[in-house]
Amino acid sequence: MTDKTAFDFEFRSLRGQPLRLNAFKGHPLLIVNTASKCGFTPQYKGLEAVWQKYKDEGLVVLGVPSNDFANQEPGGADEIATFCEMNFGVDFPLTAKVSVKGPDAHPLFKWIGAQGGFLSKPRWNFYKYLIGRDGKLKTWFASTTTPDSAKFEKAISELVKG
Repeated sequence: MTDKTAFDFEFRSLRGQPLRLNAFKGHPLLIVNTASKCGFTPQYKGLEAVWQKYKDEGLVVLGVPSNDFANQEPGGADEIATFCEMNFGVDFPLTAKVSVKGPDAHPLFKWIGAQGGFLSKPRWNFYKYLIGRDGKLKTWFASTTTPDSAKFEKAISELVKG
């Protein structure tokens, strides 16, 4: 699995269409496992701001809804989409709801764990993964690092320039 890149994986979009990450080859990615009923859910606003600021420079923000932590994403695709759009103006792509931990984790999250080590595996909602233009994991941030924090902003700026 070490010879793979993030661009080797695919999801379903929130609307059920194929969402192949190779469509973003050459672009930096910010991948975030999300949930609608979490204390960190207001981070959607900051993620949308990052998307708006850097999308013209090629950054792709990808939200990955998951119900793995305390049943905080219980809704279906329509409910998730409506919630994100109405409450936070989310315009960046969202995948269909998947598992991000354990044996049923989506293959991308298994790959992230293999690349970043045990601590990089999501242990709650809103873990943030920065993937370089080469498809390799560059760094990651736990839930407590907000999208508007100085260290996150610095990492995103460097990722986009790289």
